[in-house]
Amino acid sequence: MSPLTQILHSPPLLPLRSRRSSDHHRRRQLPPAATPSLPLLPKSQRRAVPLPSRCSSSSSSAPSPEPIDDDTVELPLFPLPLVLFPGAILPLQIFEFRYRIMMHTLLQTDHRFGVIFSDGGAVAPVGCVGEVVKYEHLVDDRFFLICKGQERFRVLRITRTRPYLVARVAWLEDRPSPPTSISSGEGEDLESLAVEVENYMRDVIRISNRLNGKEPKEDGEAMDLRRNLFPTPFSFFVGSTFEGAPREQQALLELEDTAARLRRERETLRNTLNYLTAASAVKDAFPSSPSST
Repeated sequence: MSPLTQILHSPPLLPLRSRRSSDHHRRRQLPPAATPSLPLLPKSQRRAVPLPSRCSSSSSSAPSPEPIDDDTVELPLFPLPLVLFPGAILPLQIFEFRYRIMMHTLLQTDHRFGVIFSDGGAVAPVGCVGEVVKYEHLVDDRFFLICKGQERFRVLRITRTRPYLVARVAWLEDRPSPPTSISSGEGEDLESLAVEVENYMRDVIRISNRLNGKEPKEDGEAMDLRRNLFPTPFSFFVGSTFEGAPREQQALLELEDTAARLRRERETLRNTLNYLTAASAVKDAFPSSPSST
């Protein structure tokens, strides 16, 4: 968690994004600038997929995602020090030569590539497809892209490393949640979990804005953060707001259970709220001295 002084003097919250592509989970698209990112810095462990010691091919042609069977495809990968969620909007500038090669091929096919978290040397085992929805090709061969997160995937095998990574991947979906039972230990359905997470988000945003001297534009109770999203796409949206904590975001992306994802987000938000509440109490107890006139 950030030091107290960092919380007290951090900038106002910034907008972020989310969506799920499945018809079963889709209602209405949440605008990318509708909700702030949250001031979180939790830690979690991450598994990694090591890269092969040498490439299997040096060809510069990029395969578009060609089906291998019903559940797997070959997908070019773009390792980044961030996590893309389904429905999230990701702006990118492409300037490195190997990724300019990739973009030239992708923009002639289906505009899809895999965005996968990497902090150097290895890539995460789970990523998210980024679809180019808008781009600008500059005269110096750089690209400005606007990408949108689509389905998640699990890396099965790295098949090529040059001029860029290509992997065989399998699509990843959340498992259906079992029916809730009053006598069960869980005792929570997805809808009630989503409502609780949204309430924690409201409180975190309200107190964080107060600490930063930002006047609320609307009553905290009236903030509609969910925008009619079903629990699964809402859980991805919440994860996308945890900027500055990519390892925690990666852990959330890898979960295959919506309820488990919402519970983990609830715990993170609860801890953040407790910290911000304490910071607010300290600020009230020791206000800044008024400026001398």
